[in-house]
Amino acid sequence: MGMTEMKNQTVIVAGASGAFGRHIRRALTEAGHTVLGLGRGEGNEIRGDLLDREGLLRAFAGVQADTVVHAATALKKPPMSHKGMFGTDDLRTTGTANLIEAAKLAGVRRFVGENIAFGYGYRDFGDRVLTEADPFGVPESDANINRHLEGMRAKEQLALESGLEAISLRFGLFYGPGGTETMVEMLRKRQMPAFNDDGRVLPWVHLADAADAVVAAVEKGRPGEAYNIVDDEIGFGGITREIAAAFHTPKPFTVPVWAMVVMPYLHVMLKTNLRVSTEKARRELGWTPTYPTVADGLRAEAASLAA
Repeated sequence: MGMTEMKNQTVIVAGASGAFGRHIRRALTEAGHTVLGLGRGEGNEIRGDLLDREGLLRAFAGVQADTVVHAATALKKPPMSHKGMFGTDDLRTTGTANLIEAAKLAGVRRFVGENIAFGYGYRDFGDRVLTEADPFGVPESDANINRHLEGMRAKEQLALESGLEAISLRFGLFYGPGGTETMVEMLRKRQMPAFNDDGRVLPWVHLADAADAVVAAVEKGRPGEAYNIVDDEIGFGGITREIAAAFHTPKPFTVPVWAMVVMPYLHVMLKTNLRVSTEKARRELGWTPTYPTVADGLRAEAASLAA
């Protein structure tokens, strides 16, 4: 598929009606592509469940497309427990295998997978900046964490082994329209603390910037490659305070990280310290974020809501 053919594609988007999927649909459509949304609900051009292989294969009968984007998630709100991640883990393993099989029926040549930078590991990497060459999805001793990492690893591995042009986007944590409202609401009700994370940071990305990266990967991603897609690195405490400032909510109270041991998944995330390089995405995909910092993105979101 030469560069001239990469425009005007028909792209199947699994998870098109989700918070991220809506941004992807808009960005692909604006770039001149035809989007076929895949999901269980109404409003999807292809009605199917990634975990129901037989039903999915039936749903794809007569469908023709160039590329598939796997952005399906089972998360309706940020997960606090490990169990809250299990549905998404399954969509990354079983769901990916089923989607690849169905996509091949539709003549798809390219697979773009949504992944997350936590695949490098839920731990403190200090000041080291990780690149796509660093190990990803390496098993850990904790069974729950291992289940999440296995999902992240499988989503890339299955696509690479499928014979499709596989591209993986390793995103920071999402924020922006569709990803911030829950936190704003919780801050307004004083239900959300700012954690004292002792200088630890996590990668973040605005949903619109993340969607632009999907378009870039669809059009010019190199098969077999992964790309880190991040616009800023800030701790949970920092982003909570930035959201409060941008949306003029009451100032959040501060809570020590150890107090979250009752919410195991959140606790593990809060103890992670992770920085990643986006140099490869900028160089190969020509991707640059519209919102270079979380503060920029949040101010723009608050202004658009106030308008």
